[in-house]
Amino acid sequence: MALIGSVNSINASPYAKLADVITPTENTKLTGQTALAGAPGAVKEGFGSMFENMIHAVDAKESQANAVTQQVLLGKNDQLHQSVIAMQEASVAFSLMVEVRNKLVDSYQELMRLPV
Repeated sequence: MALIGSVNSINASPYAKLADVITPTENTKLTGQTALAGAPGAVKEGFGSMFENMIHAVDAKESQANAVTQQVLLGKNDQLHQSVIAMQEASVAFSLMVEVRNKLVDSYQELMRLPV
């Protein structure tokens, strides 16, 4: 039983929600209608909640890496490689999140520079 998943299994739910925004779901394909932001029954999840879910996924990945490292340090687990892999996965996930944030800030600043 592997304690740590691969990098691809960070948390697919934020990315799956983004895919639903880009490509319509089966319900919208069948009815031909899309949910508007103010429409009754519309999902109130947007980009902010997707980014929040990504932050929680990165935090969970780091907590998991810290737990595995603590088990190795206490002698409860002798697989040092799993600890190193978990710490690297958490580091890569955090770096990705920071880069996404930087790109968003740059995009916002570029939009603010546009003449009205």
